[in-house]
Amino acid sequence: MANRPGGELATRPLHFIWICDCSGSMAGDKISALNTAIKEAYPAMKDAAEQNPNAQVLVRALKFSNSAEWVVEAPTPVEDFKWIDLDADGVTDMGKALSLVADQLKIPPMSDRALPPVLVLISDGQPTDDFDSGLSKLMGQPWGKRAVRISIAVGKDADKEVLAKFIGNVELKPIETNNAPELVRQIRWVSTAVLKAASQPPSQTPDQKLSSNVPLPPPLEPMNDADIHDVW
Repeated sequence: MANRPGGELATRPLHFIWICDCSGSMAGDKISALNTAIKEAYPAMKDAAEQNPNAQVLVRALKFSNSAEWVVEAPTPVEDFKWIDLDADGVTDMGKALSLVADQLKIPPMSDRALPPVLVLISDGQPTDDFDSGLSKLMGQPWGKRAVRISIAVGKDADKEVLAKFIGNVELKPIETNNAPELVRQIRWVSTAVLKAASQPPSQTPDQKLSSNVPLPPPLEPMNDADIHDVW
């Protein structure tokens, strides 16, 4: 074990939160593909977590449509996590979802020794509530600012400007998915490559404590969907 001020380097929690759009426009193939993608990516996610014994990966899931609610509210060790299939109906209360996440990133319940959390926002449309208020609340938390924020645009109608605001980094763009195979592929990348990067951040000085400096791997190249008929 490496030494750290005050003792040895113990296992540090890494909170991974899925934030899923369950509005009516996600009904049918999109929500089915989302459920399939996360379940298929789970074994690889578990393997990625096991490769870094110094990080304890804790997974949660949140859905939003008419308001927002936790699907898996308790931070659950990745080896015990079970995905609960989502249904889609209603509007797109994305701001409310970010507000609920912000509540969980306060210290406490978050530890000041945690690794930067990974927040994955998945949406196919535009917010129908006060998105800016929810984002402001999230960014008002130190762990909200420092989080690794990834957004996945499902289909051509997704509001990429809003998803880019969630990321808050001009060097990172929303991941675009226009069919089920691409969504599965990108969810797997987030579950493995991004998780590995977040679980092994570079050393930080106290002055860097509240800034995110996790170097992410390069994004996947888009698939050639010329032969895929079900394009969103």
